[in-house]
Amino acid sequence: MGFREAKGRMRGARYIGLLIGLLWGASTLAAEPVSITSTPIATFKGAAIGQPVDGLVFRGGFVMTGDRPEFGGLSSLAFLDAARFVMVTDEGRFVSGELTPAGLENVEIDVIRNSAGNPLPSKFSSDSEAIEVVFRDGAPATVRVGFEHLARLADFELANGRPHGAARPVAIPDWMTALRDNGSIESVCIAPPASPIAGSTLIIAEGHSRAPGTWAATLLGVHDKGDLHLVQSPGLNPTDCAFLPDGDLLVLERGLSFLTFSMQIRRIPAQTVRPGATLDGEIILVASGAQIDNMEGLGVRTLPDGEVRIAIVSDDNFNRFQRNILLDFALP
Repeated sequence: MGFREAKGRMRGARYIGLLIGLLWGASTLAAEPVSITSTPIATFKGAAIGQPVDGLVFRGGFVMTGDRPEFGGLSSLAFLDAARFVMVTDEGRFVSGELTPAGLENVEIDVIRNSAGNPLPSKFSSDSEAIEVVFRDGAPATVRVGFEHLARLADFELANGRPHGAARPVAIPDWMTALRDNGSIESVCIAPPASPIAGSTLIIAEGHSRAPGTWAATLLGVHDKGDLHLVQSPGLNPTDCAFLPDGDLLVLERGLSFLTFSMQIRRIPAQTVRPGATLDGEIILVASGAQIDNMEGLGVRTLPDGEVRIAIVSDDNFNRFQRNILLDFALP
């Protein structure tokens, strides 16, 4: 073996060793605690806490900042119970903790991993936009996450209320897998026991249409499987969905015009959510301007006293000109 050949092999061995070390370090990243400052929001559209606003009751809110740069870009929200939540960011992070009257507490941030257990390698693969909790026998078992750009769906285990571990792919229709832009998977929600399609997963595309005047959607279920459509609202795109305990569907929609955000929530009757349907419903909340931001996440929970709460969060796009806002409402 000549000197140059030996030197080249030594360099190659060092490079391989360095690469293995980097990959090993990435694969052993641990969840990190983050301290959240929650500044209260006491009024919304002129309503004080406890007062009606449109079809809901305002229960307060917060402007949230974290002490770690990874906190932000909040794209979707779901609840394990009356307090514990899980969120995803559009940079491939899980955010989990508890929602209390004082704000977000006991918060941790963790990377989302691929099926090999390694952190997602690129922005194209890590744009997580939707999260939902999968319940088994009434208890939270896993979370289901939807990704846009590289459109796919995957499940992750829960440990002590925190998502973790390697992704387990969930099959979706070929037409949805073929989407490769930011108009693909944006909303994922699972029908509750009271729904006619109990246990089925609903996926709604943010900007893809398969029938005029509608947004494309699909249902994944044993008996309720097939495509359906959501009626478009002018100037708005769907950004998240959640089912109420009675089976009615809520869809959060967001728009931007002249640097001003707008949003609305539609309530769609449970019996109309089925394969082949064209979904539409009553608008129960609408807002625009300074009291909102880029509202992208929607979560439903039931308090111990039976009150059903609807929380919405904004995605600040890691932009200092925007805010991470959480607004909380109750059904009247």
